Amino acid sequence: MSAASTTTARKGGRWIEQWDPEDEEFWEGGGKRTATRNLVFSILSEHIGFSIWTLWSVLVLFMGPEYGIDPAGKFFLVATATAVGSLVRVPYTFAVARFGGRNWTVFSALMLLLPTIAAAVVMKPGTSYGTFMVVAALTGVGGGNFASSMTNINSFFPLRKKGWALGLNAGGGNIGVPVVQLVGLLVIGTAGATHPRILLTVYIPLIVVAATLAALFMDNLAPVKNDTGAAKEAVKDAHTWIMSFLYIGTFGSFIGYSFAFGLVLQNQFARTPLQAASITFIGPLLGSLIRPVGGRLADRFGGGRITLWNFLAMAVATGVIVIASTQKSLPLFTTAFIALFVLTGLGNGSTYKMIPAIYAAKALAKGLTGDEAASYGRRLSGASMGLIGAVGALGGVGINFAFRQSFLTQGTGTPAFVSFLVFYAVCFALTWAVYLRGKATVPATAGHAEPAAQLSYAEV
Repeated sequence: MSAASTTTARKGGRWIEQWDPEDEEFWEGGGKRTATRNLVFSILSEHIGFSIWTLWSVLVLFMGPEYGIDPAGKFFLVATATAVGSLVRVPYTFAVARFGGRNWTVFSALMLLLPTIAAAVVMKPGTSYGTFMVVAALTGVGGGNFASSMTNINSFFPLRKKGWALGLNAGGGNIGVPVVQLVGLLVIGTAGATHPRILLTVYIPLIVVAATLAALFMDNLAPVKNDTGAAKEAVKDAHTWIMSFLYIGTFGSFIGYSFAFGLVLQNQFARTPLQAASITFIGPLLGSLIRPVGGRLADRFGGGRITLWNFLAMAVATGVIVIASTQKSLPLFTTAFIALFVLTGLGNGSTYKMIPAIYAAKALAKGLTGDEAASYGRRLSGASMGLIGAVGALGGVGINFAFRQSFLTQGTGTPAFVSFLVFYAVCFALTWAVYLRGKATVPATAGHAEPAAQLSYAEV
């Protein structure tokens, strides 16, 4: 039976009642084509979601002295958008099974109109800071699109294809960050820094197009159900929280720096909006493009090893930034910051690749074999990914709060960078201690008296 023939009208939408991508005949007989079609339009929607989520990284560049908002206030605005986008990832993860991947993609895309239109209304001098705060919070819905999109695409593809599909989906979404910054640069460079509404009017029709295409060409998978048991087990598992901490260091850094880079250049090096915008997109672009490379390196050398040395390199790059900051060297600062962006992208790929390997190892530690072990690994890794993604994104909140406090008290971002350097050193030590220190012990699941199995995580 082909994939197309299983699509029926149910619950008012396009539902596929049977879906078995692991079956080679099913996959080649139509499943592959259906999955690829859904992937393409999922990437489009997620891409725009990331752009709207990070919209305020650009809008703050338009906010000159006439807005009456100091650097600390601007960092608080972008931190608000980051925080909401992180928190909504959890319910968005479960929404796909509840409402259908196609249906939720359409709804979540249309939700992006709310913060975009609201920003178009309020972006002018004289608007109260509280109003800006509310509108910045609304853009957080774009951050949830990543979680629901990844959950949806994960269900469409067989295990042997998931890495490729999820890598494309994540990378295509992340590139939404530099794209909105490039569009902002174009607006500032042509119309000036007093016309933020032009940027917003570009995205309003794009949101409508993405939602319409999702409605026309995507599908819902009826067999996909929320596994609340796996979710509860993942919450209790120590590895979920260890990997969340490490993901704070990689993706949290990526999204936090994406929001903050332009503001740091403006306030520490007195760059104009145009000068700042002409640089800010480079780091997020390279960090997004290199993410699949981190996954490939993890496949070859082990995610733990790549993550370990990546955190060391991130600490070194941050150290160079501290030196450049104290010496007021813009070329060295910019070069080191862009290098740090690249490293966050590599780390995004390697840490995410660690998750399924960790739970596969735990399955073996429990004495499971064959399909039973594979099923356990898939259930736990799938359940943990949503939570890890949400907690990791909160790292961006910490970065922007650190910058806010640093500029508020010292007038420079140097103290914040010193704190980031220390954090990366802690991540390096944690990665080594848990996953690479000889025969590492699997942390026991909370509330279960299971024996501490000795496993080597060198290949995780």
